[in-house]
Amino acid sequence: MPEIPELEPKLLWLSFNDILRIPRPSDHEEKIRNYLINLAEQCNLKHWVDEAGNLLIRKPAFPGYENRPAVCLQSHLDMVCEKNSDLEFNFLTDPIEAIIDGEWIKTRGTTLGADDGIGVAAQTAILKSDSIPHGPLECLFTVAEETGLTGAFGLKEGFLESSVLINLDSEDEGELFIGCAGGIDFTAWFDFQKEPVPDDFTGIELMVKGLKGGHSGDDIHKGLGNANKILNRFLWEFCDDLDIRIHEINGGNLRNALAREAFARIAVPMVNKELLIKNFTDFGALVSSEFSRTEPDLTLSIVDTAIPAWTIDEDCRFNLLNALYACPHGVISWSQAIPGLVETSTNLAAVKLVNGRIKVTTSQRSSVTSAKQDISQMVESVFLLAGAETEKSTGYPGWNPNPDSPILQITRDSYAKLFGEDPKVKAIHAGLECGLFLEKYPNLDMVSFGPTIKGAHSPDERLHVASVTRFWDLLLEVLKQIK
Repeated sequence: MPEIPELEPKLLWLSFNDILRIPRPSDHEEKIRNYLINLAEQCNLKHWVDEAGNLLIRKPAFPGYENRPAVCLQSHLDMVCEKNSDLEFNFLTDPIEAIIDGEWIKTRGTTLGADDGIGVAAQTAILKSDSIPHGPLECLFTVAEETGLTGAFGLKEGFLESSVLINLDSEDEGELFIGCAGGIDFTAWFDFQKEPVPDDFTGIELMVKGLKGGHSGDDIHKGLGNANKILNRFLWEFCDDLDIRIHEINGGNLRNALAREAFARIAVPMVNKELLIKNFTDFGALVSSEFSRTEPDLTLSIVDTAIPAWTIDEDCRFNLLNALYACPHGVISWSQAIPGLVETSTNLAAVKLVNGRIKVTTSQRSSVTSAKQDISQMVESVFLLAGAETEKSTGYPGWNPNPDSPILQITRDSYAKLFGEDPKVKAIHAGLECGLFLEKYPNLDMVSFGPTIKGAHSPDERLHVASVTRFWDLLLEVLKQIK
């Protein structure tokens, strides 16, 4: 097997290999930003960092291309940090260990960070090169895209000079994106009283593992399981019958990732232990059958643990389990304008014990602003009825498609010229930063494309090697054709 730096195009893969070695969780982008600043200084390129932490590097036009319009290439510096629970890995310090497996680049148990590391690598390679034709070029690297589009929100008017922007954060080669959903994040908090555990109780941990997880925009329609929903379903059904007391629930992580794993530490009367084990085993067989096609690796397991020092009070347990059961998750509606496009969805992302309170994290998306507000209020109403404290973000706008976009036409023609077939022109249910850019730069002409990435936002994330070559060739051809 070749190593990643030996792949072609070499300049792009060398850059990607460098990026894999640099820790870059959301809100901790300083190491990757310093790497790019050092590159700019080595190449004598002007660069700026704005108040939000976004980095802009400008590169003069290739000789003979000085009169072309200025173009901005854009990607985000941060990556989703997800790993399997049995793996020791620190995203703040450890490099990503990637391997080539047939046609794919993947890791062993962590996210790869091709979202959006491959976009950053493409910009980096172009900045390094002195032989790629292009007009005046800006490379914009935004921060904290994955946790709330912080960099895009903080971008100020006048920071960019370009009239065209190419977003390098799409994940399906052969598809050009000209629109995306807007989103909003919703959080609920439950307060509880600690109750002592009776003497005749024993400690148990329930585990739901092996789900695929994935991107809450790209994968929400695929019929995948949600570990939070599965675990809560069992607790809701058997809590009263078996006198289950809950000490802690820990399921899911990020607002924009589907919950792959969930755990509950509970206490149960010793006399009910064997029945609990039987019921959980039977329940595991039931849900495994329900998800046999989409989640073949789903596993439910149960182990003994130390008896917890306390459990949450009965009222909180009742409200929490009912709210989680009632909370919608998945596709709410499909687009009436674009066949096959999810219009509105919601993700029950995470349930955590945080600073003595139970935190429930959800996110809602829609390409229709009023529908986005409606599903957010639907989720909020569930938790208000359960007596939770609620809060929601200001949200971010969608990107309305412009089928008459000049950069779309150039990109479509370039694709057909290179590969002898027409690309698909689509909108995406995931959120891109483009909608926020349009708020600051309403005349910006935009398109988004990238190589094929599967399993983004999960440890199954993988990057298709051959699609990277086509992505690179298309990008260079588009830069050459913008006139």
